[in-house]
Amino acid sequence: MKLKGRKRRHKIIRKKIIGTKEKPRLYVFRSNKNLYAQLIDDISANTLFSLSTSAPGVKKTIAYGGNKKAAEGLGAEFAKKAKEKGFGRVVFDRGGYLYHGRIKMFADSARKNGLIF
Repeated sequence: MKLKGRKRRHKIIRKKIIGTKEKPRLYVFRSNKNLYAQLIDDISANTLFSLSTSAPGVKKTIAYGGNKKAAEGLGAEFAKKAKEKGFGRVVFDRGGYLYHGRIKMFADSARKNGLIF
């Protein structure tokens, strides 16, 4: 039931937002043990950049990937690497999750480190 609700909310969100090459969609997926984020160009259906708490570089700094501290660390690292690749402005897609907890920590940390959305 929870998954159906999230999928329904995500479908509603996706009707309203679209990512382009200049302003990609920042999609966040949350599992119990990790957090995944990717920049997507919906026009050409390409993933431009992705990072997760299970990635080797991030895993060294984060002990466990399923908590708020890990989300904050991933947000900071994601924003830094995205800025290096030339992505400054994005459209945030929370994936049907409530803007709360890990999703909020990730978004706030990404904003603090230079991503504009």
